[in-house]
This record gives sequence, C-alpha cells and structure tokens, in this order.
Amino acid sequence: MASELKAFDFDHEKATEALLYVASKLPRDNATFYIALKILYLADKVHLSRYGRFVSGDNYVAMKHGPVPSGAYDIVKYVRGDGICSNPHARNSFSIDRQTNQMSALREVDLGLFSESDVECLDEVIGEHGSKPFPQIRKVSHDAAWDNAGDNEFISLEDIVKTLPDDEVLADYLSDRYPG
Repeated sequence: MASELKAFDFDHEKATEALLYVASKLPRDNATFYIALKILYLADKVHLSRYGRFVSGDNYVAMKHGPVPSGAYDIVKYVRGDGICSNPHARNSFSIDRQTNQMSALREVDLGLFSESDVECLDEVIGEHGSKPFPQIRKVSHDAAWDNAGDNEFISLEDIVKTLPDDEVLADYLSDRYPG
C-alpha cells in the first residue's frame, strides 16, 4: 500500500450543498448537525470505495464522537454563529437551532454541484443510517481509521482507505491519480 496518500482538495461550496442536502433529506427529528456530519463521513467512505474520491474533498478529524469533516464542521460553526468560514453564503443555505442542534434548509439544494455518484452515495447512506439515533450512527462511524488517530488529530486518508474493501487497489489508484 502507498505510504502516504495526498488529501483531496476541499470544495467549500460543495460541502455547504452537501450539508444542505443531508439536512433536507433526514427525518426532521434526526436532522441535527451531529448526524449530518456522520452521514457525510459514511457517504465519503462509500464514494471513495466506489469512485476514488470524497464527495467534497474534506479532511477528517478524530473527535470524541467519531470522525468529523473539518471543513464541513467549520461551515456548521459559522452558520451556528461561533466560527469563521470561507463560504459566506452558508448562512443563506441552512440554519441551526442552538438549543436542539437541528438544521433547517433555507433554500433548495443546488444539485448542479453534484455528480450522479455523489447523490447516489449520499442517498444510500441517508437511507441506511439517516433514521438511526445518534448513539447508533456514532458507533458505526467509530472505525479503525478513527481509532488510529489521536484525539483531535487529522485521520489519514491511508487509514480511511484501509477500512475499505480492496484497500490496496484503491491506495494504488489514489497514488497514481493524485501524486503527492
């Protein structure tokens, strides 16, 4: 397996749309940003396994409740009012109730930013995990990649790849496609 895989390029606008998409598709009482961030991780793993990339190119941090997409979390904090973000339009996309952490869509999703495979993987993961209570989805996201990173450290792409079927083939593909 490749020794170190290059991270993808993060797309702030696409991450905002992905958060909006997930928030608009989750059952209302499950549409918290905590669950949305877990859905993004699981969808990125499915997309990586099938198509060799993440949906929005985010990087993941090993936090207490599991892997957290760093850029998407920055967007969430900005929308919530306690962070900064490179996409100032995020606050026009969705809102977050500070008491319940519920996300509410403020506009329609711009599906033009997604490939068919992005929507396929997001929908699949929302269908499989979107109705689960947070403790269950938290448990699903606690994988070996999360275990291998220290608290609040970035999870290496290599460790995420190792959790997937055909990890060596995928690692070789990523090394060739995205030389570091």
